[in-house]
Amino acid sequence: MTTEDPRKVVEINLPVLRQRTGNALRGAGGFAMSTVRLPAAFVPVTRLVLRENNITREELSRDLDTLFAQLYRHPLSEHSRSLTVHLRRYKLIPNEESTENLIRFMVKQVVLRSPVEIPDMIVDEFWDFFHELISAPELKGLVELNLDIVRVVLRTYEPLIVELLNRIKQLRRMNQLALGEMLGKVQVLQGDLLILRRQIKAIRHIKPFLQTDPQDFRGQAQIVARMVREFGPLFIKMAQVAAANADFLPQEIAQELAVFQEDVAPMTGDEVRQAFLESHGKHPGDLFFDFDVNKPLKSGSIGSVYLAKKPVMRNGIEVLEPVIVKVARHNLEREFQMGSLAIELMLVSSQYWAPHSKILPFLEAMAEQIKEFTKGFEQELNFEAEAAMQNRFAERAGQSRIWHVPTVHRVAGRVMEMEFLDDAMAINQVLASRQGRSRRRLQRRIAENFIYTVMEHLVVYQQFHGDLHPGNVMVNPEGKLYLIDWGNVVDMRGKWVMIRDYLLAVTFGDTERLADCLITMSTDPEGNRERRDTIISALNETLNKRQITPLRHMRIRDILREGRHGLQRRLQTAAHLISNTYQLKLVLQGDYLHLSRSLMAMGGTYGNLYRGLSPLMMARDLGIDLSLFPLNLLRERLYAARHSSPQLTARR
Repeated sequence: MTTEDPRKVVEINLPVLRQRTGNALRGAGGFAMSTVRLPAAFVPVTRLVLRENNITREELSRDLDTLFAQLYRHPLSEHSRSLTVHLRRYKLIPNEESTENLIRFMVKQVVLRSPVEIPDMIVDEFWDFFHELISAPELKGLVELNLDIVRVVLRTYEPLIVELLNRIKQLRRMNQLALGEMLGKVQVLQGDLLILRRQIKAIRHIKPFLQTDPQDFRGQAQIVARMVREFGPLFIKMAQVAAANADFLPQEIAQELAVFQEDVAPMTGDEVRQAFLESHGKHPGDLFFDFDVNKPLKSGSIGSVYLAKKPVMRNGIEVLEPVIVKVARHNLEREFQMGSLAIELMLVSSQYWAPHSKILPFLEAMAEQIKEFTKGFEQELNFEAEAAMQNRFAERAGQSRIWHVPTVHRVAGRVMEMEFLDDAMAINQVLASRQGRSRRRLQRRIAENFIYTVMEHLVVYQQFHGDLHPGNVMVNPEGKLYLIDWGNVVDMRGKWVMIRDYLLAVTFGDTERLADCLITMSTDPEGNRERRDTIISALNETLNKRQITPLRHMRIRDILREGRHGLQRRLQTAAHLISNTYQLKLVLQGDYLHLSRSLMAMGGTYGNLYRGLSPLMMARDLGIDLSLFPLNLLRERLYAARHSSPQLTARR
């Protein structure tokens, strides 16, 4: 047995030790210096807050971006990235494998719950695309991800922060009333937290939805309806859009969503009285007779509608005239803002569960697209603009025998008073009173009037109702249309050429022209124009996958040679691209989004009018009604000329 000589000296690799020691010292020194310099990054923001002059959102956004850029450069962020890589490698937090498993589960649920069978070829093509997408993941560290989330929240509240800081700067000059306004802004934050908490809680219904039996459409429908109601106005508006295209949904879910087109939970009596106090400084009973705050005629996502009586003078005699009073819900602007924020936070947080940097551009573009979509809903909150547009169309309706718009008498704040239509009823209510051939004739007459009205608005006025779902189209027993709720109007002026070029570009597979159209319709044309070649390459790949062959000479006979299925495939591609531009990192302007939404709502309403009738009859009637539009327009103009006063004719 041998023993080791304790006096034996262990050999040390001095160069390696010196190098490692140097690296450690340099790392520690760099960390210390970065930490020492970090407070300096807060100086611009601090100066902005402490200076006497008011600040702007651009200044605050610029200094916050500078601050966060310094935070991202801190060594802690880099170490966090390395630590995140190790945690993902040892499966302590979600990694690439868990991401793929999560997405596989979602794809499986979509396939199982699809009302139509999805071919294996489409599923395989999706997985080829997915594996190509994540072939080179670039992960963010947990510190960077948390900084992203904080920056998203701050960016949402920048206008409110700027206003609050400017109020504080004027504190010495403020009186007690102004101070109360400032405290009100703080209360807005408190209210926002309550709204956001409710909305996030509503989003959690996605989990029990996925846990239901794929064939239990009734159970799924109940969960979807509950989520929509709890989330509030934003989801209700989206449910109305989905219900307008109910043919693509299971019948049970379509029926649940259709409820949101007709009626939603009404406002409380206290909410109605508060709206009158804010708008008129009086209670409803001080302005109207028989106004029951607890019995609205109808309730929607924006507000509730009531029947009341108003004293007016007729031939020197005071009489009570029935009027319709529309009252907007409280805090709707914050509901929409928080709804957009809740969805954006959900998308940003999904980077934790699906940590792939190549997915990030999709999520960012999708979040921005939702913001643009929400802007169209926010337009409906301006009652004064709605009243002006509604009266414009009421005057245009004139003495038309086909369509009518109620006149707005008065608008103030959240209260709008308008004409009462004594013979207007919901379409389903009118049709329910007919049976057999009489019902079918009335259905087709209403559909004919609907097509004529839409065409007149599109072609003659180049403006049309932006939300023509069945709940906003009423009729009388003879089939005359009454169009209500004019909070959203689409203006086609200046858009015809763009829509024409877009449809032609998709139809003929001209990706260069198609890219130019999408770039022009985007919210950042200049920035996207620099990526034109990349966008064209992506469009070429998309059209190739969809078997859209470019037709360089743009000859109609080449389209006809492909037959009905070929044309249908090209039109479906046009609809797909306009609604999925976030895949190209493009965000479309809200006007074009709501144009698409409006056309879908009109198409869904028209299809609903032929419920129970054959598609062949609907296609035949549509062709006839479109071809006869010029003749019907001339007939209506002659009728209006014979029955209008000279003053009205001159005005029109």
